[in-house]
Amino acid sequence: MTGHAVLPRRAAVIVFLAFAFAYFLSALVRAVTATLAPTLAQEFSLQASDLGLLAGGYFLGFAATQLPLGTWLDRHGPRKVALGFLGVAVVGSLVFSVATGFSGLLAGRVLCGAGVSACLMAPLTGYRRWFEPTAQMRANSWMLMTGSLGMVASTLPVQWALPLVGWRPLFWGLAALIALSMVVIAVWVPGWAAGTPGAGGGGGGDATAERGPRGVTVPPGYAMVWRHPYFQRLAPLGFFVYGGMVAMQTLWAGPWMQRVAGYSPLEAATGLFWINVAMLCTFWTWGMVNPWLLRKGLGADRLMAAGLPLCLVVLLGIILAGPQAGGGAWALFCVSCTFVSLSQPAVAMAFPQALAGRALSAYNLVIFAGVFVVQWGIGLGVDAFAAAGLSTVQSFQAAMAVYLACNAVAYAWFLLQGRRHNVLQTTTP
Repeated sequence: MTGHAVLPRRAAVIVFLAFAFAYFLSALVRAVTATLAPTLAQEFSLQASDLGLLAGGYFLGFAATQLPLGTWLDRHGPRKVALGFLGVAVVGSLVFSVATGFSGLLAGRVLCGAGVSACLMAPLTGYRRWFEPTAQMRANSWMLMTGSLGMVASTLPVQWALPLVGWRPLFWGLAALIALSMVVIAVWVPGWAAGTPGAGGGGGGDATAERGPRGVTVPPGYAMVWRHPYFQRLAPLGFFVYGGMVAMQTLWAGPWMQRVAGYSPLEAATGLFWINVAMLCTFWTWGMVNPWLLRKGLGADRLMAAGLPLCLVVLLGIILAGPQAGGGAWALFCVSCTFVSLSQPAVAMAFPQALAGRALSAYNLVIFAGVFVVQWGIGLGVDAFAAAGLSTVQSFQAAMAVYLACNAVAYAWFLLQGRRHNVLQTTTP
């Protein structure tokens, strides 16, 4: 089986499941710090800014690999690249499990982030070639649903397991499961055919040989991606709204529930569990309705423009409600942010196939740089406002207000750039 043609249904399902298993594990690794935060803070005497940096370290490692990752995906294909990166994730899990101080924890998280950084970009690059456009939108949403399932597994199941086995053996088990996912990908995912575009160009040789729209030769590297008006239009949304949604889901919703709303650690883990269940159901729904919406002419841009104001309103409500805003409010916020997830497949389809890996990885770099900045920035903001004399509740509210302002500016940029440029729109099948 080669990597250049649209796959038959059965083969496509097998490929999806193989990648979904790895992405499930990557999401579990990503989100587990929210559940482990009280345990790690107590054992290692961590402050809010330390927790933010520790959680953000994962995304720092993740973001650092995105640019070479995109080039390697276009050149070598999803299977080979995913296997190489997952090996690093195994090492990162083991390093985290034996850490004796903050620096060891941070090193393990950075390695884990780098190691799983291909778990979504590799399949999305493959889907760009192996799946039809409507199937790409559905597969993207259902990959994110699988990630939400991993985040569900990182909440109550981890909280229940902690008293029984401790947090260190949990990471030994994760290392073993990631190694198993490597075996599944090696067996079931097709290779990149040497002569296909994206695996060596437009018929052989180099990825630069493929021509983009209007017959323009695609240049090497990322210059075309960075300069593309559609990419520039979406970048602030990816950084603040998408990155912020992940930052809340994987870290700050938990401390808010405990330190602002007064939840116990178990109650906070239960709240995170239901937040991630809500996200799972939302992404499943997006996967079901996306093909129908596209056929009706409702593309990503129109849906994001109409839906994203909801997340701004919900976040404002959370800030004003303060201690009265618990798990349900954060679930509503994360669900309302999922409109921005439509931007990922839209970016892929705005570029020629030979640039799909680089376009997706560049956009993912923007997203996860945003996650790192928002996670650490909110921690720094909470500590800074507390040092200025505000209470814990007021410090969290003030930090979230700054984040809300950033989201509003990003949304305004998205609308204004859409009017200013004749932007390439998402293809409607």
